[in-house]
Amino acid sequence: MDPVSLESFSKKYKALVEERLREVVGMLETPENLAKAMLYSLEAGGKRIRPLLLFAVIDSFGKNPKDGLDAAAAIEMVHTYSLIHDDLPSMDDDDLRRGKPTNHKVFGEATAILAGDALLTLSFNMLAELPEESVPVNVKLSLIKGLSKASGAAGMVGGQVADMEGEGRQLTLEQLEYIHINKTGKLLEYSIIAGAEIAGATEVQKNLLSKFAYHIGLAFQIRDDILDLEGTEEMIGKPVGSDTENDKSTYPALLGIEGAKEALDHHLRSAKDALLSTDLDVDILSQIADLIGLRNH
Repeated sequence: MDPVSLESFSKKYKALVEERLREVVGMLETPENLAKAMLYSLEAGGKRIRPLLLFAVIDSFGKNPKDGLDAAAAIEMVHTYSLIHDDLPSMDDDDLRRGKPTNHKVFGEATAILAGDALLTLSFNMLAELPEESVPVNVKLSLIKGLSKASGAAGMVGGQVADMEGEGRQLTLEQLEYIHINKTGKLLEYSIIAGAEIAGATEVQKNLLSKFAYHIGLAFQIRDDILDLEGTEEMIGKPVGSDTENDKSTYPALLGIEGAKEALDHHLRSAKDALLSTDLDVDILSQIADLIGLRNH
């Protein structure tokens, strides 16, 4: 498939998941200001890479991607909660996210924290209520367990803590990879494996897709680090050089800018090699890998 196919696929399924996110939050019986804060960050834009990965995996099996709509919405809620909390003064203390004032700058710190909490807990309700005609109970339980692990102490939250503890220290490449495999990679991997489980993948296929996920997770972060040096505020939606200002270890700092670009190429090639071994229709997934590696924001 050519890039127009990815553009069409992305436009269709981004619109579906964004509509579903608005619908679900709109149905909540909750204070109006909390709902506004939740929607503010959910509607802040972004590539929706995680939902698109889930939809693309289901599509690669020849199944209907809409079967993963609520799971995709749940993943985007977890991702958005993490961004709200990452931006807080006690964490990265960022004023901009995707070119807009961060949640706590608009709604205040307390409401921002609670909006993140609300999105996290709502995500598990979304999975618990998946219709059994499209997602059997055993798969539903696996999805709930997987999201809990990917987003918690053994995943995203653990990676965030390791990232904070690494500030002001010279980390090894192994330590840096640990941070990003957990902080970024685990939720990306979950998006891919959740799609595989909904589509009825074999263990062999899930293992290959996990390998794909491992490499694109690292590629995603390496590209982020490169953009933090070579991008513009307009491109990336936040101040350039914020990682350097926060005294964080990055791939360019450890490997040099050219070494970081070589590592990016290595992980993208390895991701695509894993995809080709699945014997699935992986055109869209391959193009998403390119999108991750070549994006400018």
